[in-house]
Amino acid sequence: MFSRAFRSTPKSLRPLRTKARQFSSLDLIPDEPSGPSVKTEKVPGPKGVAASKEIDTFQDPRTHVIVPNYEQSSGNYLVDADGNVLLDVFAQISSIALGYNVPALLELAKTDEFAKAAMNRPALGSFPPVQWAEWLKTGLLTVQPKGLDQLITTLCGSSANETAFKCSFMAYRQRERGGPDVPFTKEEMDSCMDNHTPGAPQLSVLSFRSGFHGRLFGSLSATRSKAIHKVDIPAFDWPAAPFPELNYPLEEHVKENEAEEKRCLEEYEKILIESKSTRPVAAVIIEPILSEGGDRHASNNYFRQLRLIAKKHGAFFIVDEVQTGVGATGTFWAHEKWGLKEGEEPDFVTFSKKMQAAGVFHKKETRPNAPYRNYNTWMGDPIRALQAREMLKLIKSHDLVSHTASTGLNLASSFKSLFSSGAAQGKIMNFRGEGDGTYLAWDMASPALRDTFVGKMRNNGVQIGGCGDQTVRLRPMLTFGERHAEVLVGTVERVLKEL
Repeated sequence: MFSRAFRSTPKSLRPLRTKARQFSSLDLIPDEPSGPSVKTEKVPGPKGVAASKEIDTFQDPRTHVIVPNYEQSSGNYLVDADGNVLLDVFAQISSIALGYNVPALLELAKTDEFAKAAMNRPALGSFPPVQWAEWLKTGLLTVQPKGLDQLITTLCGSSANETAFKCSFMAYRQRERGGPDVPFTKEEMDSCMDNHTPGAPQLSVLSFRSGFHGRLFGSLSATRSKAIHKVDIPAFDWPAAPFPELNYPLEEHVKENEAEEKRCLEEYEKILIESKSTRPVAAVIIEPILSEGGDRHASNNYFRQLRLIAKKHGAFFIVDEVQTGVGATGTFWAHEKWGLKEGEEPDFVTFSKKMQAAGVFHKKETRPNAPYRNYNTWMGDPIRALQAREMLKLIKSHDLVSHTASTGLNLASSFKSLFSSGAAQGKIMNFRGEGDGTYLAWDMASPALRDTFVGKMRNNGVQIGGCGDQTVRLRPMLTFGERHAEVLVGTVERVLKEL
């Protein structure tokens, strides 16, 4: 066995030092490690491999990356079973907002309020705690997207999207029926019990090629990122529209990319029109960045046109911010950048991951017209609402969304410099995400090279992730800053030279 710690970044790759920023992760996590430390020849090491084998006796471990020791992890650094300290820029698939073992959050967990909420978990839809309105008004509702003042809390991102689907279908049929006070017919009530029309209408949700919206039955029908997620599973016959395939660098392909977006918008509208005679599209769902499908981007105008076309054809518009939300792109919600005017707001915005809590923001008119139509036992979890409230206070007090925006710009500059060097030639292409906070990505020459790169990064002390076929994606925490960026860029350079 051997030990290796992070070696300093070459001076040519230190532009981040030129712009000092007030926030440091040490403000929130004073005991955060100063850098990675790898003790084993490979990560995971022998203890991690053994831990996975033990789990294998009762649960499939084939998706394991490492087996962490969360008690020892701190801030932006994840410690594994072998004691390896890794800079984590994947953050549990973009799900950690502030870091591991943030003292302020640990203090919250020690309070009577949190402990009693954890030990007395309610069926929220029927028995909400007396503090429920206060917890949400001082927490999740403080970040409600513009125009959306209604909130349904859920258990995860998939269930948030499915809840938005159900609300869309109910509101669509309510509109066709003539309003919320028009009663259901006997035929509707009888036929729905056999999954037949008219009670179970032939409606659809339109999603996009390479999009990801979850793995439950409805959300999986809208997911189009990887075949292995869908094969063998019965699915709804719902339409998929093409998503633009942009050429990079953007500034060198303006006309081609405009034409590609125009082509995709025309095909999208054609699907909406043609579906009216078969399975009318009740809702359109889109990610601001198609994340699992390869971090695919489009222009702000493209997304605004998607929304306007959906509105034109009577389809509700769902923005899936499960992965892009909570500041990762340099604005709290990624769709804030689209330039939507008053009256053009999405009908639904779904969230989870970095928020730790999950749910759907929507409008009053999409509230179901009868109780128990959108309902389950838990309807979320009070302790996650409390956790989200405390995190949102910390994000605001430390201005972490602006911090992420500025960190991302400087990090992008460093990567552009590195990727134009000889070390990256023939290996790196399509660097993207500049201007979207730390939500950066690039493609590698082949899927095999991407997988090798990700493994070598881990062996060199950085936990990084992939998506799509051959994409590397960054998903740092909001506390990721200058000193973490230097570790990351230096390690990427070192690994590229090894490939």
